[in-house]
Amino acid sequence: MRIRDVLSTVPGVLGALFITAVVGGVTQSRAANAPQSVTQSNTQQGVSQTDTLTRERTTAGMAEWGVTESEWQRYEQLVQGRRGQQSPHLDPLMVLGIEAQSAEERKRFAELSVQMEYRRVEAELAFQREYDAAWKRLYPNLLPIQGMGAAPTEGGRLAVFVRSDCGERCDKAIIGLLSRNVAFDVYLTDSGGRDAAVRQWAVSHRIPVEKVKAGDITLNHDGGRWLTLGNGAMPAVLKQGEDGVWVPAAY
Repeated sequence: MRIRDVLSTVPGVLGALFITAVVGGVTQSRAANAPQSVTQSNTQQGVSQTDTLTRERTTAGMAEWGVTESEWQRYEQLVQGRRGQQSPHLDPLMVLGIEAQSAEERKRFAELSVQMEYRRVEAELAFQREYDAAWKRLYPNLLPIQGMGAAPTEGGRLAVFVRSDCGERCDKAIIGLLSRNVAFDVYLTDSGGRDAAVRQWAVSHRIPVEKVKAGDITLNHDGGRWLTLGNGAMPAVLKQGEDGVWVPAAY
């Protein structure tokens, strides 16, 4: 029997209630079915995107660090666990090497790490040479200043930590070093990262421009190294001993 026929037999208010119930049931049935299919589709799409991103990250990691897929997966597992908590900033080769499962594996990761470090150093030195050449070409009359926190140079050079308001003590140290004609690296502890402050200090202390350009003397921002190497002395004139420890030097 069709709904119209049923309605003809149901009086007034009851007929209206019957229509509401039937229409409501149909609407609820459609509403119950539609979201389920949409939700399933969205979930499947999200899983697919996650899998794609994971594969892309794995492929990129393998290519960049020269490891296999299983090695990269092991690295990701390690950084999610104890090793990641203990050493959160280690690169993949260091993590895999430290957590190596055999002597052969440890050797492999050590060699990969050395090769990558060699390429890094070579690239940085090549750029530094081009940078120095560009500085001399573009700004021949300005004293070159080393970057913030540059490490003291090894190989017999002296590291000299001074402050702009150090006065006679620092003046005496600089005059003594210049008279001895030795190579040294100056670190201005209160430069605040301002190249102009370092240049002003160099000019006021008559640092020979030709020695700076030749690299016999370098001008540097300290970046906090005096706190660990200077032992509170100001000025601090240091040399590196055979054991690698920086100790006070005569000036």
